[in-house]
Amino acid sequence: MKFKLMAFLAVWMNIALTFAQAQTPPSKIYGRVLDADGKNIEFATAALLKDSVLVKTTFTEKDGLFSFNKLSYGKYLIKVSVVGSPIYQTDTLVLTANRAVINLADIKIKAGATNLKDVNISGQKAFVERKIDRTVVNVDALISNAGTTAMDVLSKSPGVNVDQNGVISLKGKSGVAIFIDDKPTYLSGADLDNYLRSLPSSSLDQIELMTNPPAKYDAAGNGGVINIKTKKTKIAGFNGGINLSLNQGELSRSNNSFNFNYRKDKLNIFGNLSYNLNNSFTDLDLNRKYKNDDGSAKSYFNQNSYFRRHGNTFNLKTGLDYYASDRTTWGVVLTGMNRISKQVNNNTSNLSNASMQLDSVIRAENIDQIKYQNAGVNLNYRHKFKQAGRELTFDADYLLYRNQTDQTYYNFSYLPSGALKYQDILTGNLPSNIDIYTAKADYSHPLENKWKLDAGVKTAYTKTDNIADYFNTANGKTSADYEKSNHFLYEENINAVYLNMSREGKRFSLQAGLRYENTLSNGHQLGNLIKPDSSFKRTYNSLFPTLYFSYKLDTAGNNQLGLNYGRRIDRPYYQDLNPFFSPLDKFTYYVGNPFLKPSFTQSIELSHTYKNKITTTFGYSWVRDEVNETIEILNGTYYSRPANVGKTRVANVSVNAEINLTKWVKLNSYMEFAKIVSKTDFYTGFLVTNGSYFRANPNLQFKISPSWNAEVNMSYQSKLSNVQFLLGEVHEFGAAVQKKLSAKSTLKLTANDIFRTRIYNGIINNLANTEANWVNRQDSRSVVVSYNYRFGKAFSSPAKHESSGADAEKNRVKN
Repeated sequence: MKFKLMAFLAVWMNIALTFAQAQTPPSKIYGRVLDADGKNIEFATAALLKDSVLVKTTFTEKDGLFSFNKLSYGKYLIKVSVVGSPIYQTDTLVLTANRAVINLADIKIKAGATNLKDVNISGQKAFVERKIDRTVVNVDALISNAGTTAMDVLSKSPGVNVDQNGVISLKGKSGVAIFIDDKPTYLSGADLDNYLRSLPSSSLDQIELMTNPPAKYDAAGNGGVINIKTKKTKIAGFNGGINLSLNQGELSRSNNSFNFNYRKDKLNIFGNLSYNLNNSFTDLDLNRKYKNDDGSAKSYFNQNSYFRRHGNTFNLKTGLDYYASDRTTWGVVLTGMNRISKQVNNNTSNLSNASMQLDSVIRAENIDQIKYQNAGVNLNYRHKFKQAGRELTFDADYLLYRNQTDQTYYNFSYLPSGALKYQDILTGNLPSNIDIYTAKADYSHPLENKWKLDAGVKTAYTKTDNIADYFNTANGKTSADYEKSNHFLYEENINAVYLNMSREGKRFSLQAGLRYENTLSNGHQLGNLIKPDSSFKRTYNSLFPTLYFSYKLDTAGNNQLGLNYGRRIDRPYYQDLNPFFSPLDKFTYYVGNPFLKPSFTQSIELSHTYKNKITTTFGYSWVRDEVNETIEILNGTYYSRPANVGKTRVANVSVNAEINLTKWVKLNSYMEFAKIVSKTDFYTGFLVTNGSYFRANPNLQFKISPSWNAEVNMSYQSKLSNVQFLLGEVHEFGAAVQKKLSAKSTLKLTANDIFRTRIYNGIINNLANTEANWVNRQDSRSVVVSYNYRFGKAFSSPAKHESSGADAEKNRVKN
């Protein structure tokens, strides 16, 4: 397998070399930077811009010289900056065939004692930026993001909610597709939660929130798309960074990463390696009251479960770009993840009669040993045509997921006197294999009057193989448990094509797209001695329109209106279609549902933005056949299964503000109010739930001095009623401080959930003759110490190609 992969990569790079385009003209812009006394300045930053867009950056050498080589003809601008001095900017520089080399006059930089503050302020990014089709969150804008994980960063992003089980929703809608650098994670459920909690925040650059993503993105994800953009070195040479952190709560955790980038001439090599040590716990109390038909008490069930998790995760991303010419780039990206983890659940269940007298006690130790591996290869190609704006890109991806879970559940039943009544052992062997193949091509073409056309095609093929072999051991005898054992095979092929038209004007901007997707799926559940074979086939076709509108009410752009509309789909997770009976403990089972249908969402948003500081948004969405968790209790056993719960309506209004209260205090605040109405044919009868919630995430930033910054952050969510669940309110308070040790290193200290108020609780409604509630406590109060160091020296080189590959199937992997 390794030999075939290396041979394939060698052939790919050989094709890149064979089809290399003609060399660019020997054009060049160079100059020298001096101080006020005429001495050479080393490490001054020179930035090359074309049409106001940053093309390249470099540092000056010891002799003060810098140069930009192998440039295409056109108009350029150079900005030179030195710490503590004002930025120098050249006049427009025009490269032509008759003037292919420009030697600038010596650039003299004047010192300015008060300019350091100005430079620092201009370099700061806003926490939130608004675009026509998305909201962009700059991760480093919050000190408290340091030393945490991608999941923690998401939980602080405006409109994003992460519940106690790691389920992500966006503006009240679940079914959010998670992408990394425009490539899907292909994960969901516990695997997505584990992956995001193993991804250090130090490797993240931006979070893009798209409630209605453009037609270029796959239509999967009723809640929209969250695209996590990782950091990439924008300057050439050999550069990188080291990020170390220690998170100390009741248990110790750590997130560490190392990244590098080497660019020279036609070659660009990059890589990111991260290591995550996870130690966490969940302390869960679950209470049930079983009733007779007349409503009187029948029995009581009280359970405490203490989950202890320990795991080590390594993530690797590395790649190579080859610039055949200024217009053509070939690339390969390799990704990998290896996680070895263990979860131990010690629980005690007390069963009492109607008079609350103890009948029996069940003590259990449930152990899950997990080995999880993910690997992927992406081959990409980009060609820019001579006409500005015309571009063709191609991506081919192969990804594999391998998960081996070994379960051992020890159960002991005791009489009220403490005497052992019964004991048994349930063991499970659960291998899971998923293979995903995708190929896509995208083309951009500028039209007259500033219009732009984008088009593309994509095909994706997924194959899954899941086995669950269970055995019971009692009285010294072991036998196969065919009720729980299963073998499920699933194949799916999705084909898509899209068109997108856009125009960005001085005051009016418009974007409209249409995506068509065809889905073919086959599922096969293999039988055993007591279960027959079963299978299903589904084929469906869908159109997904998108529309975006933006208009500036005044020439200064102080007031801007926005409108967007989109239609999306949520296909069931692969494993949710499998009718497995997966035990969580002796009284709790997760069950799949092969009859799940895809759900469809339409949503519309109207927004107003004032001076790019305050954005107010009104949104409304309606969902058909929404998939949600449902709870059923049969003979005292708790069954959780996904189901199409019917129709859901979500209406919300949100305000996001970034206001400078004083010169040294800034307020970032997000507030949201939403109303959710669901109607469904439930197993207890027709069910209508009508709930609302309020969420607020204020953050205060304090600029104490050029090297010291501080931050205070809070979050609050009111009670929320949705289908069967009534969730209690939850809130927390945190603070952080940052010390800039040098131009290349920073030290940060963060305190999370200082008063330990992030405790989840709730009630489960609409259970047949049963009342149920829970309280969930986690290791949320912690102190994080993080250190960041950047290194490197730059020289001129072509800009890096940002590759993109496979799309939304990744988000549906659930093990």
